[in-house]
Amino acid sequence: MLIRPRRNRKSAVIRDMVQETRLSASNLIFPLFIIDGKDVQTEVASMPGIYRYSIDRLLREVEACLNLGLRAFDLFPNIDEALKDKYASESLREDSLYLRAIREVKQHFPEACVVTDVAMDPYSSDGHDGIVENGEILNDETLDILAKMALAHAQAGADIIAPSDMMDGRIGYIRKVLDENGFSKVSLMSYTAKYASAFYGPFRDALNSAPKHGDKKTYQMNPANQREALIEAHLDTQEGADFLMVKPALPYLDVIKLLKDNFDLPIAAYNVSGEYAMIKASARNGWLDEQRATMEVLMGIRRAGATAILTYHAKEVLEKKWL
Repeated sequence: MLIRPRRNRKSAVIRDMVQETRLSASNLIFPLFIIDGKDVQTEVASMPGIYRYSIDRLLREVEACLNLGLRAFDLFPNIDEALKDKYASESLREDSLYLRAIREVKQHFPEACVVTDVAMDPYSSDGHDGIVENGEILNDETLDILAKMALAHAQAGADIIAPSDMMDGRIGYIRKVLDENGFSKVSLMSYTAKYASAFYGPFRDALNSAPKHGDKKTYQMNPANQREALIEAHLDTQEGADFLMVKPALPYLDVIKLLKDNFDLPIAAYNVSGEYAMIKASARNGWLDEQRATMEVLMGIRRAGATAILTYHAKEVLEKKWL
């Protein structure tokens, strides 16, 4: 046998030398949940090791992550039910929890990259990503609220704004508003292919943001569809997106690769709450080696073509020196 692939696997040194895919802290974005109050840190029951933080605790967590080499953070607010309404008004209030959190993180840690979530559902009394009228989620009427929300984030200091709503045309609408107000340097990370997935449950527990009625299938994508993601990616690219995101990651590795192969923009992937919870539950029951399973998942997402990976494993893999 002249050709023996195993020769390149015979030692750790050689395996490292020929490794095709590399994963580092610079590829990771850590999602963080914010809650009102002071000195509050409550664990999300369905996401072991993940917490909701009051702003003072959030700052400590960001500092700890920066010391580990983790530099990018995606913030998500848990809003009191009494503050929610049909038009997500709380999202625009100057002294709201979310805008205060953005300002505080950037003030204390200007070197941190703050990614913000633009969608109505955390603030909506309906729990949907758009305005609801007679059971229908209105697209065009929602765009103005999303753009105002994005502008408020930019004014608070956001580095990257990530619209997660899946309304048609929102990237172009938001880009125009940001540019007209002097925020042409603020990036847009579009949730380009966000699927109507069963893997979001723990996230909705963390934020108490589940729909009060119906589902999100009229705006989030059908899990059976792949080529539809090309349409969404083409539109987002033309409208001014800086990153294209696929969510969830694991059931849609083919979509990550499809976008990577067809577009020149960086591809992001969201390793979502349900994917995280599955590994944690399996590890706690002794069914999986947690370190190996976690790193295999992250490497698989990276290998498929993701430049940026939003993952709840981010801090842990650095803290435990798994990378």
